[in-house]
Amino acid sequence: MNNKSHESISVFDIFKIGVGPSSSHTLGPWKAALQCISDLYNNGLLSRVKKIQILLYGSLAKTGHGHGTDIAVMMGLCGENPETIEVQAILPKVADIRTNGAITLKGQVSIPFQPDNDIVFLKNDTLPFHPNGLSFLISLKDGEEICVTYYSIGGGFIVQEGETAASTSQPIVELPFPIDTANDLMRWCMKGLSISDVVMENELAWRSEEATRKGVLHIWETMRDCIYRGCYTQGELPGGLKVKRRAFDLNKKLMRGALPPDYTRWLQQIQAGGNSFQYTLDWVSCFALAVNEENASFGRVVTAPTNGAAGVIPAVLQYFVCFCNGNDDDKIIRFLLTAAEIGSIFKKGATISAAMGGCQAEIGVSSAMAAAALTECMGGTQRQALMAAEIAMEHHLGLTCDPIGGLVQIPCIERNTMGAIKAITASQLALQSAPDFAKVSLDKVIKTMWDTALDMNSKYKETSDGGLAVNIPLGLSEC
Repeated sequence: MNNKSHESISVFDIFKIGVGPSSSHTLGPWKAALQCISDLYNNGLLSRVKKIQILLYGSLAKTGHGHGTDIAVMMGLCGENPETIEVQAILPKVADIRTNGAITLKGQVSIPFQPDNDIVFLKNDTLPFHPNGLSFLISLKDGEEICVTYYSIGGGFIVQEGETAASTSQPIVELPFPIDTANDLMRWCMKGLSISDVVMENELAWRSEEATRKGVLHIWETMRDCIYRGCYTQGELPGGLKVKRRAFDLNKKLMRGALPPDYTRWLQQIQAGGNSFQYTLDWVSCFALAVNEENASFGRVVTAPTNGAAGVIPAVLQYFVCFCNGNDDDKIIRFLLTAAEIGSIFKKGATISAAMGGCQAEIGVSSAMAAAALTECMGGTQRQALMAAEIAMEHHLGLTCDPIGGLVQIPCIERNTMGAIKAITASQLALQSAPDFAKVSLDKVIKTMWDTALDMNSKYKETSDGGLAVNIPLGLSEC
């Protein structure tokens, strides 16, 4: 089992608003660059910087172009915030850097910078701590050299070389209900609390209940807007695979050609179509496609718990809102709090990084999170919610990560639809079952997932060195 216990992980660490296409290859390196520049500024060194070179190792190097790692690093060096930057401004900013041969650190200090020379993809080198490593080589004007190394460990979490804990957006606190395992969570629930109740009590260690509720609803609004935007955007995804967006056409077909001009009327029209199995199945697929097509286009998404799996939880939550009488703030908050705790337990006991564990660590975890959340919100017991999470992960064990061209498109986008459907199925199975007789616990399946990750060949861990990535001829220059 991974030795990651005793982390205090907030719902806002699991769910982060950012930019696609990858939490570990885009958001993580972006945050690492931001941290590096902030540390230089805080130590009075920023104005003394003469040159910066970035070395990308392992998985970051092998699929970095497809995941936009170079773009993310440049935005971080500029001091741009991935949560608030206008996504339409990203590529023009990169073009300006290339054209001018210079980058403005933290928006203050301009230095010469040639991306093709100063961002180095070391595809044959891997640092020992984690496959997603990157180093910043900083030359100061007085001749001093500084080297800082970070690791992007999945879900937008980063660790600096020499540190033992992942950086989070929350200060380290002592939680009233510390949880490392599903068994820990169940022990606290035996006091008469639901999973979401336990999570809310822990969140009070960081902020008020009002602030938590407001923040969680903002997470949902971002997910919801991403779904809606993806359903209304046509075209081809960037990167060279020539993948056509499908959510727009599916949305239009299901709407019978009439496209409401705002989310509220869109939701009303979806609900007016009934709840037949085929109809709801088509919509769940549409919701997931919409999010991950936005993700693949450097759109605004929420890591849930990663960008590559960003469509599963929004799709299942939108299903709950549309077809299960879930359009209620309290229910939505319960859903996301429960999902976040399951993701936190997976992160502590295994990994949420495809570079460490394959796609089981992303789609599998997100499906487990969604299954547990839906089960609690549909009236299931705490044990049934954990059973749903176990079922969802059990049927993702061994799932490899083999993105064609290093792009989060094939098979990643469709896998989000499958992860969402599996989550709903797992929830239904758990709701109709007696969990006391379950043969496999959530903790056992998490351990099994980690054991599987350790056994998995590295070519199936987000390197594009195996599977579909090598069996589909592309002729892409960056693959």
